[in-house]
Amino acid sequence: QGQLVESGGGLVQPGGSLRLSCSASGFTLGSYPIAWFRQLPGGEREVVSCINNGGSSTYYSEPVKGRFTTSRDSALNTAFLQMDSLKPADPGVYYCATLRYWLGSDDGTAPYRDFGQGTPVTVSS
Repeated sequence: QGQLVESGGGLVQPGGSLRLSCSASGFTLGSYPIAWFRQLPGGEREVVSCINNGGSSTYYSEPVKGRFTTSRDSALNTAFLQMDSLKPADPGVYYCATLRYWLGSDDGTAPYRDFGQGTPVTVSS
């Protein structure tokens, strides 16, 4: 049974940076497109970024565009989300998910196959 494990969350001041990791075990992460989504304190979920199987195409939601960067490393079987210039609007539990298919760089609505347990991000001074 495959598993996704997110890590790298924590407390950071506004303007700071965090790098989240999404490690896969039991399956090849490169077989699937990946999404990063966050669950906000009020319970709402929103996708922030996606990356296709090969890492050549990415999607970013408008609130994070220009601040977040997603990547993947097939040798490590891991995906990453680099989050810079963090804002008070960014806190939540961040999850990575494998996607059923890739919709392109303008569409982050592909359905999820599976996702991990999440890693919490807090932005506070």
